[in-house]
Amino acid sequence: MKNCKYLIILLLTVIQAQFTFSQDPTFTQFYANPLYLNPALAGSHGCPRFNLNYRNEWPKLSSNYVTYSASYDTYIKGISGGLGFLAVHDRQGAGTINTSHLGLIYSFHMKLTRKFSMMFGAKAAWFQKTLDWDKLTFGDMIDPRKGFIYQTGDVRINDGQKGFFDASAGMVGFSKRFYVGIAAHHLNRPNESMIQGESKLPIRYTFHAGAEIPLGTKSKYVTKTYLLPSVIFQYQRGFMEMNIGTYVRYGVFTAGLWYRNRDAFIMVIGLQAGKFRIGYSYDLTVSKLNNGVSGGSHEVSLGLNLNCKKKVVNFKTISCPSF
Repeated sequence: MKNCKYLIILLLTVIQAQFTFSQDPTFTQFYANPLYLNPALAGSHGCPRFNLNYRNEWPKLSSNYVTYSASYDTYIKGISGGLGFLAVHDRQGAGTINTSHLGLIYSFHMKLTRKFSMMFGAKAAWFQKTLDWDKLTFGDMIDPRKGFIYQTGDVRINDGQKGFFDASAGMVGFSKRFYVGIAAHHLNRPNESMIQGESKLPIRYTFHAGAEIPLGTKSKYVTKTYLLPSVIFQYQRGFMEMNIGTYVRYGVFTAGLWYRNRDAFIMVIGLQAGKFRIGYSYDLTVSKLNNGVSGGSHEVSLGLNLNCKKKVVNFKTISCPSF
């Protein structure tokens, strides 16, 4: 190439643009990762709980996406709300771009009427992004016959790292059988560019709602079945994602089916026995990037619900699904 410097700038601009205009990492077991979905859900279980989540998107591709998440939250009567901690690590393109963030969440709980309550949450987080220059390839590395065999003659523009503060907020209203919530992430629109220039992280808006519908009559000999229809809509700088689905809960077992954006069917199975919960979901891709090419997406969630040291008087739990 006559001028590889321009190629480097162009390539990095494309990488940065793709990351900026794409959506944030998404977990399809939405309610198995409640603090990631909406900070207002911190403390919504009442007693302390831990959640671990793992997602492997498009495993058949060499440059797949792998995301990890860990969280803890509990309700604290003394602060009239919930306190939570959330850690997320996202690895893109086999580790070419890595993004990690650690967040502290507070949610204020307010009882409006005997039947309806609200929660208002805010999250303050620190993000760290890194670009692995050694995994990038450039034009002067290519041999017309043998492919990539040369070392590039260009140097790094900088160290490919960026740290920044991020703020999010949300609110949820709920009754015994119904809930609705909204959240806005990256409210301060931080600059996430790891190279020269500015690239502001676009705000991600989330709307979610659902219900818990009992089926049949519970008796001494028959376990009651619940239907939990839900909808989740997310928007981030032109990217829109609509998820519509339902769960069926029977005793300790949960199964669900979701449809997303004419792109995929999501199948979920889960088991909750005592304090422990485990769930698995699979995204069956139906778009041009089908399962034969991408391998779909696998997701696993683990949860641990601890007992409260002291029973919280008049505390109402939200009827969200667990998976």
